[in-house]
Amino acid sequence: MRKHIVFLDMETLGNDLDFTLFERFGDVTTYHTTLPQETESRIKDAHIVVTNKVVIDEALMLAAPKLELICVAATGMNNVDLEAAQRLGIAVKNVAGYSTPSVVQHTFAMLFYLMEHLEYYSQTAHNGIWRISGIFTDVTRPFFELKGKKWGIIGMGTIGQEVAKIATAFGATVAYYSTSGANTDKPYLHQPLEVLLETSDIVSIHAPLNDRTYMLLNDTNLPLLKERAILLNLGRGGIVNETDLAYELDRREIYAGLDVLEHEPIEETNPLLRIEHKERLLITPHIAWTSIEARQRLLEGIAENIRNFLE
Repeated sequence: MRKHIVFLDMETLGNDLDFTLFERFGDVTTYHTTLPQETESRIKDAHIVVTNKVVIDEALMLAAPKLELICVAATGMNNVDLEAAQRLGIAVKNVAGYSTPSVVQHTFAMLFYLMEHLEYYSQTAHNGIWRISGIFTDVTRPFFELKGKKWGIIGMGTIGQEVAKIATAFGATVAYYSTSGANTDKPYLHQPLEVLLETSDIVSIHAPLNDRTYMLLNDTNLPLLKERAILLNLGRGGIVNETDLAYELDRREIYAGLDVLEHEPIEETNPLLRIEHKERLLITPHIAWTSIEARQRLLEGIAENIRNFLE
């Protein structure tokens, strides 16, 4: 029997990928986005549902009597009620590791953008300031080298370890803080969070969001960051208290690069949008995972999960 496969939020995967590879498994229905009130009617006759961020809870599973498999187009599965799925005999599959090279690359892209004041220098070239200066160079915003700096990593999982390798190749010294308290056997210096924050030139977050990491960085420890330190969050929004960070960015010269926020897309009331020193902050709209290659690996991983399930 041919399966009915439903993609609920295809737009999050991009329109530059080939979804025809799923036609070998059955009849495919795609939706660019799906609102909560639309989910039930769209999955009620589905055998396989593919979701990136659309929530699938127990009530929706019960309303879809043919549902056999939920494919999460991501690594994290917090948008699916896993306990309910297990009780109802519905398989849930994710795709792990597909985005690691993309996230690591974006980590360094954000770092160098901030560290080398690239926005300022690009504007200087375009707005005529460099042209009328009469000299061949511009050193009005000095930048530092990564070599010899200390890089502190919060969350030494797969991505954190890759960041550590590359940072070391640049000549940085790496230390880390394990958010679980159990991952302390890596070949780098393990430090308490407070020590890591007050001694690192760069701090990057690559941790999951859970009870231990929610609002991990806040007004009690953000002031520990060194002057001119750079904070990068490529883990999950909610790990950094955005109100406290906004205050700290205006209070003194530190820098932050955020690819994730607690509420996405960014809310109009987010205090980060109202800081005075905007040059100290770089926000990207949760794109670290979205290289063409990463999304292609993700799509292939979803197809592999379906194939394995049907065999």
